[in-house]
Amino acid sequence: MSAHSENTSGARMAAPVQPTADAAAAPALLDVRDLHVAYDKVEAVSGVSVRVGQGQIVTVIGPNGAGKTTLLSAIMAVLPARGDIVLAGQSLIGREIEDCVAAGMNLVPEKRELFSEMTVQDNLMLGAFHRYRTGLRDQDQTLAEVYELFPRLRERSGQLAGTLSGGERQMLAVGRALMAKPRLLMLDEPSLGLAPRIVREVFRIVARLREMGVSILLVEQNARAALQVADYAYVLETGRVTLEGPAKDVAQDPRVIDIYLGLGHGAAATN
Repeated sequence: MSAHSENTSGARMAAPVQPTADAAAAPALLDVRDLHVAYDKVEAVSGVSVRVGQGQIVTVIGPNGAGKTTLLSAIMAVLPARGDIVLAGQSLIGREIEDCVAAGMNLVPEKRELFSEMTVQDNLMLGAFHRYRTGLRDQDQTLAEVYELFPRLRERSGQLAGTLSGGERQMLAVGRALMAKPRLLMLDEPSLGLAPRIVREVFRIVARLREMGVSILLVEQNARAALQVADYAYVLETGRVTLEGPAKDVAQDPRVIDIYLGLGHGAAATN
């Protein structure tokens, strides 16, 4: 039984959420069910269910402290969680980060976590380590594909990562994740701290990744840009999903417009 009630925009208000017909339009790649994540005895994520269809961009927006980064970290096995996390029919709850990478999932964290004293190319090749360790030898071909997507990284392949601009570091972080050839790429605040021109480039790349067949779960402080590029959206507040629906419908919800799209007194709460 669904806990949703329809509003005039077509998005749905939610208590603990079950996947909806709209979210199920594409075959499921990621199915997160009733996820709970706690720090000591304080629950940061409470009964969250999120679904990413094959070839979809799904975004999670919400205020600072809502649990968005915690959600991604739990899906990637960085944090322990209760519930279930299913990728392409395989349950990953209780597994290790390496198992998630092997199953076809990767995360670009908010802080990017590059090796600043290593070159751009060495950082990229580290992203292919798991595939190399399992006997796959397609790293050169994948590197060429990443360089085609990010020509600036090819130009700076011998440059130390720590000397790159903010936009270039973000490209490198995404490129390194792509070296693992994930089916699902999770992006945590990819536009954070970037100039508007670079933000537009980042979202152009996100859309292109979808065209290349990569499914994306996007946590983003720029709610307007996220809703424009996404197929489906969730609003996460105080650890719970409070609204979900097709991104175009969520973008028309009066409360989302007021709080997250910069047209009301709550415009600052976009992180």
